[in-house]
Amino acid sequence: MKDYVIRATSENGEVRAFVARTTNMVEDARKAHNTTKVATAALGRTLTATSMMGLMMKNKGDELTAIVKGGGPIGTILATSDAQGYVRGYVTNPDVEVENYPNGKLNVAGAVGNDGTIKVIKDLGLREPVNGMSPIVTGEIAEDFTYYFTVSEQTPSAVSLGVYTTHYNVEHAGGFIVQLMPDATEATIAQLEKNIGKIKSITEMYREGLTPEDVLELVLEGLNPVILDKLEVGFRCVCSKERVKKAFIAMGKKALSEIIEEDHQAEVTCQFCSEKYHYNEDELREILSDM
Repeated sequence: MKDYVIRATSENGEVRAFVARTTNMVEDARKAHNTTKVATAALGRTLTATSMMGLMMKNKGDELTAIVKGGGPIGTILATSDAQGYVRGYVTNPDVEVENYPNGKLNVAGAVGNDGTIKVIKDLGLREPVNGMSPIVTGEIAEDFTYYFTVSEQTPSAVSLGVYTTHYNVEHAGGFIVQLMPDATEATIAQLEKNIGKIKSITEMYREGLTPEDVLELVLEGLNPVILDKLEVGFRCVCSKERVKKAFIAMGKKALSEIIEEDHQAEVTCQFCSEKYHYNEDELREILSDM
Protein backbone atom coordinates (compact mmCIF):
# COMPACT_ATOMS: atom_id res chain seq x y z
CA MET A 1 0.00 0.00 0.00
CA LYS A 2 1.25 3.47 -0.87
CA ASP A 3 1.87 6.11 1.75
CA TYR A 4 -0.48 9.06 1.67
CA VAL A 5 -1.88 11.94 3.67
CA ILE A 6 -5.53 12.99 3.75
CA ARG A 7 -6.16 16.70 4.10
CA ALA A 8 -9.62 17.49 5.47
CA THR A 9 -11.81 19.91 7.39
CA SER A 10 -14.92 19.65 9.49
CA GLU A 11 -18.09 20.61 7.65
CA ASN A 12 -18.39 23.84 9.65
CA GLY A 13 -14.78 24.80 8.80
CA GLU A 14 -13.79 25.10 12.47
CA VAL A 15 -11.28 22.20 12.39
CA ARG A 16 -8.65 21.12 9.89
CA ALA A 17 -7.04 17.70 9.92
CA PHE A 18 -4.17 15.80 8.35
CA VAL A 19 -4.10 12.00 8.62
CA ALA A 20 -1.03 10.11 7.37
CA ARG A 21 0.01 6.55 6.67
CA THR A 22 3.81 6.55 6.35
CA THR A 23 4.88 2.91 6.69
CA ASN A 24 7.02 2.83 3.53
CA MET A 25 8.51 6.25 4.29
CA VAL A 26 9.74 5.15 7.70
CA GLU A 27 10.95 1.77 6.44
CA ASP A 28 12.94 3.50 3.68
CA ALA A 29 14.51 5.77 6.30
CA ARG A 30 15.31 2.76 8.50
CA LYS A 31 17.04 0.97 5.64
CA ALA A 32 18.94 4.09 4.59
CA HIS A 33 20.38 4.68 8.07
CA ASN A 34 20.26 1.15 9.56
CA THR A 35 18.61 2.52 12.69
CA THR A 36 17.86 0.58 15.86
CA LYS A 37 14.20 0.05 16.78
CA VAL A 38 14.04 3.04 19.11
CA ALA A 39 15.90 5.28 16.63
CA THR A 40 13.50 4.15 13.89
CA ALA A 41 10.56 5.12 16.09
CA ALA A 42 11.98 8.54 16.95
CA LEU A 43 13.01 9.36 13.39
CA GLY A 44 9.80 7.91 11.94
CA ARG A 45 7.58 10.00 14.20
CA THR A 46 9.52 13.13 13.30
CA LEU A 47 9.42 12.39 9.56
CA THR A 48 5.66 11.78 9.71
CA ALA A 49 4.99 15.06 11.54
CA THR A 50 7.30 16.97 9.20
CA SER A 51 5.59 15.53 6.12
CA MET A 52 2.17 16.71 7.32
CA MET A 53 3.61 20.11 8.25
CA GLY A 54 5.13 20.36 4.78
CA LEU A 55 1.65 19.99 3.32
CA MET A 56 0.55 23.03 5.33
CA MET A 57 2.79 25.22 3.15
CA LYS A 58 1.27 26.99 0.17
CA ASN A 59 3.90 27.28 -2.56
CA LYS A 60 5.60 24.51 -4.53
CA GLY A 61 9.15 25.67 -3.73
CA ASP A 62 8.59 26.01 0.02
CA GLU A 63 10.61 23.82 2.39
CA LEU A 64 10.24 23.06 6.10
CA THR A 65 12.87 21.63 8.45
CA ALA A 66 12.23 20.30 11.96
CA ILE A 67 15.16 19.89 14.36
CA VAL A 68 14.61 17.96 17.58
CA LYS A 69 17.33 18.24 20.23
CA GLY A 70 16.33 16.75 23.56
CA GLY A 71 19.72 16.13 25.10
CA GLY A 72 19.34 12.33 24.95
CA PRO A 73 21.72 9.72 23.53
CA ILE A 74 20.11 9.79 20.07
CA GLY A 75 21.54 13.28 19.56
CA THR A 76 19.83 15.48 16.98
CA ILE A 77 16.85 14.39 14.87
CA LEU A 78 16.52 16.39 11.68
CA ALA A 79 13.79 16.09 9.06
CA THR A 80 13.06 18.21 5.99
CA SER A 81 9.89 18.25 3.89
CA ASP A 82 8.92 19.92 0.66
CA ALA A 83 5.42 21.31 0.05
CA GLN A 84 4.34 17.97 -1.45
CA GLY A 85 5.03 16.07 1.79
CA TYR A 86 8.16 14.25 0.58
CA VAL A 87 10.74 14.07 3.34
CA ARG A 88 14.32 13.19 4.13
CA GLY A 89 16.08 13.10 7.48
CA TYR A 90 18.51 11.48 9.88
CA VAL A 91 19.50 11.05 13.52
CA THR A 92 22.97 11.75 14.87
CA ASN A 93 23.22 8.35 16.59
CA PRO A 94 21.33 5.68 14.60
CA ASP A 95 22.79 2.95 16.85
CA VAL A 96 21.20 4.26 20.07
CA GLU A 97 19.86 1.67 22.50
CA VAL A 98 17.85 2.37 25.67
CA GLU A 99 15.86 0.10 27.96
CA ASN A 100 12.19 -0.29 27.03
CA TYR A 101 9.38 0.80 29.30
CA PRO A 102 8.21 -1.89 31.79
CA ASN A 103 5.22 -2.62 29.53
CA GLY A 104 7.60 -3.46 26.68
CA LYS A 105 6.97 -0.33 24.62
CA LEU A 106 9.91 1.52 23.10
CA ASN A 107 11.28 4.24 25.36
CA VAL A 108 11.52 6.97 22.73
CA ALA A 109 11.74 9.67 25.41
CA GLY A 110 14.73 7.88 26.93
CA ALA A 111 16.54 8.12 23.59
CA VAL A 112 15.43 11.65 22.69
CA GLY A 113 15.63 13.25 26.14
CA ASN A 114 13.40 16.04 27.45
CA ASP A 115 15.87 18.85 28.05
CA GLY A 116 16.00 20.77 24.80
CA THR A 117 13.95 22.24 21.98
CA ILE A 118 12.06 21.64 18.77
CA LYS A 119 13.01 24.18 16.14
CA VAL A 120 11.05 24.57 12.91
CA ILE A 121 12.55 26.50 9.99
CA LYS A 122 10.30 27.44 7.06
CA ASP A 123 11.97 28.53 3.83
CA LEU A 124 9.12 30.29 2.06
CA GLY A 125 11.18 32.05 -0.57
CA LEU A 126 11.47 35.21 1.48
CA ARG A 127 14.70 37.06 2.21
CA GLU A 128 14.97 35.28 5.56
CA PRO A 129 13.51 31.93 6.70
CA VAL A 130 10.70 31.92 9.27
CA ASN A 131 11.80 30.28 12.54
CA GLY A 132 9.75 28.88 15.41
CA MET A 133 10.88 27.10 18.56
CA SER A 134 9.48 25.57 21.74
CA PRO A 135 10.78 23.46 24.63
CA ILE A 136 10.57 19.68 24.48
CA VAL A 137 8.07 18.57 27.10
CA THR A 138 8.25 14.75 27.07
CA GLY A 139 10.64 13.56 24.35
CA GLU A 140 7.93 11.29 22.91
CA ILE A 141 7.73 13.59 19.83
CA ALA A 142 3.92 13.81 19.40
CA GLU A 143 3.38 15.72 22.64
CA ASP A 144 6.32 17.93 21.77
CA PHE A 145 4.85 18.90 18.40
CA THR A 146 1.48 19.48 20.08
CA TYR A 147 3.18 21.92 22.44
CA TYR A 148 5.11 23.51 19.57
CA PHE A 149 1.92 24.33 17.63
CA THR A 150 0.23 25.77 20.71
CA VAL A 151 3.17 27.87 21.93
CA SER A 152 5.07 28.85 18.79
CA GLU A 153 2.27 29.07 16.22
CA GLN A 154 -0.62 29.84 18.62
CA THR A 155 -2.70 27.08 17.03
CA PRO A 156 -4.37 24.66 19.48
CA SER A 157 -3.58 21.22 18.05
CA ALA A 158 -3.67 17.52 18.78
CA VAL A 159 -0.83 15.43 17.35
CA SER A 160 -0.65 11.63 17.29
CA LEU A 161 2.37 9.79 15.86
CA GLY A 162 3.37 6.15 15.90
CA VAL A 163 5.76 3.56 14.49
CA TYR A 164 5.25 -0.18 15.01
CA THR A 165 8.09 -2.57 14.27
CA THR A 166 8.46 -6.32 14.43
CA HIS A 167 12.09 -7.30 14.84
CA TYR A 168 13.49 -4.30 12.95
CA ASN A 169 11.21 -3.87 9.94
CA VAL A 170 8.52 -1.21 10.05
CA GLU A 171 5.07 -2.80 9.94
CA HIS A 172 2.93 0.30 10.48
CA ALA A 173 3.62 4.03 10.79
CA GLY A 174 1.53 7.16 10.61
CA GLY A 175 -0.11 9.93 12.52
CA PHE A 176 -2.51 12.82 12.51
CA ILE A 177 -2.51 16.54 13.22
CA VAL A 178 -5.85 18.13 14.09
CA GLN A 179 -6.04 21.90 14.55
CA LEU A 180 -8.71 24.31 15.75
CA MET A 181 -9.42 27.33 13.61
CA PRO A 182 -9.69 30.75 15.33
CA ASP A 183 -13.52 30.73 15.13
CA ALA A 184 -13.96 27.27 16.70
CA THR A 185 -16.95 27.13 19.07
CA GLU A 186 -17.04 25.52 22.50
CA ALA A 187 -19.30 22.80 21.11
CA THR A 188 -16.77 21.89 18.41
CA ILE A 189 -13.90 21.92 20.91
CA ALA A 190 -15.82 19.66 23.30
CA GLN A 191 -16.68 17.19 20.53
CA LEU A 192 -13.08 17.04 19.33
CA GLU A 193 -11.74 16.51 22.85
CA LYS A 194 -14.27 13.71 23.37
CA ASN A 195 -13.26 12.00 20.11
CA ILE A 196 -9.53 12.18 20.73
CA GLY A 197 -9.93 11.04 24.31
CA LYS A 198 -11.50 7.73 23.33
CA ILE A 199 -9.57 6.62 20.24
CA LYS A 200 -6.70 4.12 20.28
CA SER A 201 -3.13 4.87 19.26
CA ILE A 202 -2.53 5.40 15.55
CA THR A 203 -0.54 2.17 15.18
CA GLU A 204 -3.19 0.15 17.02
CA MET A 205 -5.81 1.42 14.60
CA TYR A 206 -3.64 0.60 11.57
CA ARG A 207 -2.82 -2.83 12.96
CA GLU A 208 -6.57 -3.48 13.19
CA GLY A 209 -6.87 -2.74 9.48
CA LEU A 210 -8.22 0.81 9.61
CA THR A 211 -7.33 3.23 6.83
CA PRO A 212 -6.51 6.94 7.15
CA GLU A 213 -10.08 7.59 5.99
CA ASP A 214 -11.38 5.47 8.88
CA VAL A 215 -9.14 7.30 11.35
CA LEU A 216 -10.42 10.64 10.05
CA GLU A 217 -14.02 9.55 10.69
CA LEU A 218 -13.14 8.64 14.28
CA VAL A 219 -11.19 11.83 14.97
CA LEU A 220 -13.88 14.08 13.50
CA GLU A 221 -16.87 12.02 14.57
CA GLY A 222 -19.95 14.24 14.85
CA LEU A 223 -18.23 17.03 12.88
CA ASN A 224 -18.94 15.68 9.38
CA PRO A 225 -15.41 15.55 7.92
CA VAL A 226 -14.91 16.77 4.37
CA ILE A 227 -11.88 15.35 2.52
CA LEU A 228 -10.16 18.05 0.48
CA ASP A 229 -7.47 15.88 -1.10
CA LYS A 230 -5.41 12.73 -0.78
CA LEU A 231 -1.69 13.17 -1.41
CA GLU A 232 0.99 10.54 -1.94
CA VAL A 233 4.06 11.10 0.27
CA GLY A 234 7.35 9.30 0.90
CA PHE A 235 11.03 9.37 1.82
CA ARG A 236 12.93 11.04 -0.99
CA CYS A 237 16.34 12.67 -0.99
CA VAL A 238 17.37 15.39 -3.42
CA CYS A 239 21.10 14.66 -3.33
CA SER A 240 23.10 14.06 -6.51
CA LYS A 241 26.73 13.93 -7.59
CA GLU A 242 26.34 17.41 -9.06
CA ARG A 243 24.97 18.79 -5.77
CA VAL A 244 27.76 17.19 -3.75
CA LYS A 245 30.30 19.16 -5.82
CA LYS A 246 29.18 22.20 -3.83
CA ALA A 247 30.69 20.63 -0.70
CA PHE A 248 34.12 20.53 -2.35
CA ILE A 249 33.73 24.10 -3.59
CA ALA A 250 32.83 25.20 -0.04
CA MET A 251 36.07 23.63 1.23
CA GLY A 252 38.16 26.04 -0.79
CA LYS A 253 41.03 25.45 -3.20
CA LYS A 254 43.65 24.70 -0.55
CA ALA A 255 41.69 21.94 1.19
CA LEU A 256 40.63 20.35 -2.10
CA SER A 257 44.22 20.46 -3.40
CA GLU A 258 45.38 18.62 -0.28
CA ILE A 259 42.79 15.88 -0.83
CA ILE A 260 43.95 15.47 -4.42
CA GLU A 261 47.65 15.33 -3.52
CA GLU A 262 47.25 13.04 -0.51
CA ASP A 263 44.33 10.73 -1.40
CA HIS A 264 43.90 11.10 -5.18
CA GLN A 265 40.18 10.42 -4.71
CA ALA A 266 37.26 11.17 -2.37
CA GLU A 267 34.04 9.59 -1.22
CA VAL A 268 31.17 11.64 0.19
CA THR A 269 28.17 10.13 2.00
CA CYS A 270 24.86 12.01 2.01
CA GLN A 271 23.77 12.64 5.58
CA PHE A 272 20.08 12.39 4.66
CA CYS A 273 19.98 9.10 2.76
CA SER A 274 23.46 7.52 3.17
CA GLU A 275 24.04 7.45 -0.60
CA LYS A 276 27.78 7.38 -1.38
CA TYR A 277 29.36 9.44 -4.15
CA HIS A 278 32.86 8.60 -5.38
CA TYR A 279 35.13 11.10 -7.13
CA ASN A 280 38.33 10.03 -8.85
CA GLU A 281 41.36 12.29 -9.18
CA ASP A 282 40.41 13.58 -12.62
CA GLU A 283 36.96 14.60 -11.38
CA LEU A 284 38.45 16.38 -8.37
CA ARG A 285 40.94 18.24 -10.55
CA GLU A 286 38.12 19.31 -12.84
CA ILE A 287 36.21 20.75 -9.86
CA LEU A 288 39.40 22.51 -8.73
CA SER A 289 39.99 24.05 -12.14
CA ASP A 290 36.38 25.28 -12.27
CA MET A 291 36.77 27.06 -8.94
